Amino acid sequence: MSDQNKNTRKIEEASKPIAGASQVKPTGLKRLFSKRWVFPAVYMAAAAIIVTILWLNGSGGEKTPNEPVAGTASVESEEAAATPSGSQEALEAAVPAESLRMPYDEKADMAVSLPYYNASGSAEEREAALVEYDNKFTPHTGIDFAQADGKSFEVLAALSGKVTVAEKSPINGYEIQIEHAGGLKTVYQSLADLKVQVGDEVKQGDTIAMADRSEMEASEGIHLHFEVLNNGQPVDPHSLVKEQ
Repeated sequence: MSDQNKNTRKIEEASKPIAGASQVKPTGLKRLFSKRWVFPAVYMAAAAIIVTILWLNGSGGEKTPNEPVAGTASVESEEAAATPSGSQEALEAAVPAESLRMPYDEKADMAVSLPYYNASGSAEEREAALVEYDNKFTPHTGIDFAQADGKSFEVLAALSGKVTVAEKSPINGYEIQIEHAGGLKTVYQSLADLKVQVGDEVKQGDTIAMADRSEMEASEGIHLHFEVLNNGQPVDPHSLVKEQ
């Protein structure tokens, strides 16, 4: 019985750490992997790396929209090379832009009853282009046309465009304004009636009214007052009108 107790004490003493001896501690890597969150985190990082590699490999052969493909020319360049230099000019000439025309029938026996006021004209020309009304003289910003026989005549649209004003003015009679491309506007006054209304689209040469009188220019009798505005500024219609 005493021998058995001696053996038991030896085993217990052998299993106890020896005083003063250093104990073996687990390494930092082992401590790291002992955490529960480590393996999920490693798995997520590895998955992200794999997805990135696959994406880079998949898009590596694509060209950006602005990057030309080697060995090919753009469609525009090929068309330009195949088109003769004069073809574009011929195409534009086939669809000519409108030029301003006189606002009356070219066969009419028409005369200018009051000219446009040109600030650079002679003293006589400037004086002849003044409008007297209510004891005041103002420069004439348009051209007045009258038929030789003094009768009324058809007023035609000088350009294609959209009617923006169609009303009666107290001193100018009926008035029509038409807006056109390029910032141009034509104004027709001293009219007897209105054959168009606001919002109408008119073609060049369409009849829009009949000529009549106005209080502003009563001394001229039956006539048409015609103005051209370029971006709101009056210009001499003769500088834009094509020959008839």
